[in-house]
Amino acid sequence: MRSFSYERAVDPAQAAARAAEIPDAKFIGGGTNLLDLMKLEIETPIHLIDVRDIGLTEITETEEGGLRIGAQVTNTDLSADSRVRRDYPVLTRAIAAGASGQIRNKATTAGNLLQRTRCPYFYDPAQPCNKRAPGSGCGALTEGAFSRQLGVIGTSETCIATHPSDMAVAMRALDAVVETVTPNGMTRRIAIEDLHVLPGQTPEQETALMPGELITHVVLPAPVGGQQAYHKVRDRSSYAFALVSVALIQQADGTGAVALGGVAPKPWRRAEADAELPNGSRAVMARLLEGASPTEENAFKLTLAERTLAAMLKEG
Repeated sequence: MRSFSYERAVDPAQAAARAAEIPDAKFIGGGTNLLDLMKLEIETPIHLIDVRDIGLTEITETEEGGLRIGAQVTNTDLSADSRVRRDYPVLTRAIAAGASGQIRNKATTAGNLLQRTRCPYFYDPAQPCNKRAPGSGCGALTEGAFSRQLGVIGTSETCIATHPSDMAVAMRALDAVVETVTPNGMTRRIAIEDLHVLPGQTPEQETALMPGELITHVVLPAPVGGQQAYHKVRDRSSYAFALVSVALIQQADGTGAVALGGVAPKPWRRAEADAELPNGSRAVMARLLEGASPTEENAFKLTLAERTLAAMLKEG
C-alpha cells in the first residue's frame, strides 16, 4: 500500500470541499471496498477523508411517508430497521443476500452504491482494463477470456463489467433518490436510475457524481405495498456475487417493477418491461433484455434471468 495522508471530516459540506481541493482524494466510510483496492494498488489516493463522524447515521421518516437514510447507516442496521422490514422487504432481502454478516456490519449505504466492479480483469493489474487504466483495452473481450460472470446488456466494446451491489438493485426497483452535497455547498437530488452511468467509451466514469460530490442520504418514496421479493442466483450459497439477481414488486392487479442485477454495469430496469408484468416472465424479459449482447460464456444469463423471474411469479 502506498503512503497517503488522512483527515476526519466534521460535516458533509467540509468533506466535499476538501475532496475538491485535493486531487486524487477519496472518501472513506466503512472501507470494505476501498481498502482492498488500495492494497492491490488499483486505487491509489494520496489523501483519505474519513466521513464516519459527519452525522449521517440516522433513518428518518419523510413528510411524504417514505424514509430518508443517512449515507453512513450500515447495511446491517438498514436491513434490520423495523420500518424497512415492514414496508420495503425487497430491500431487506437484497441486503441480506450480499457479502457476509461481518462486512454488512461495516459497509455503509453510500459505500454500497459506489462499490466498484468485481470483474477479475479489473482486479488484476497485470491484465488490460479500460476501467482501471483507460485505453489499455478490455481483458474480458480478448480471445480466450473468462466472461461468465460479466455483463450481457448495457455494455460496450470498451467494457463488459457488471455492478456488484445487491442493495442497489432493490433501490432501483423502489425508485430511490440519492441526495448529495457538492463542493460549493449546494445540495442535489439524483434519481437512482441516473446515479450509475453506462460505460460507452468512458468506462472509468461510473457515476453521475462530480469530483468531490458526497452522497449524504438515500430517500425511499412512500411504501408501494404489494408482494416484494429478491432472488439471487450465484455459484455458491454465501459470500458470492450474483450471476443474476431479480428484485420484484408486484401488485394485486399484476403491475409492478422488475430490476436485475448481475447482468449490466448498473441495476437494470426498463419501464416498458414493467408494463409487461401481467403478461408473464417471457414478455417481461423480452423487453428488459432487448438489445442484449452476451458472450458465448454468459449467454446463459438471458435464460437464467427469465426462469428466475418465472419462479418468483409462480411463488406469488
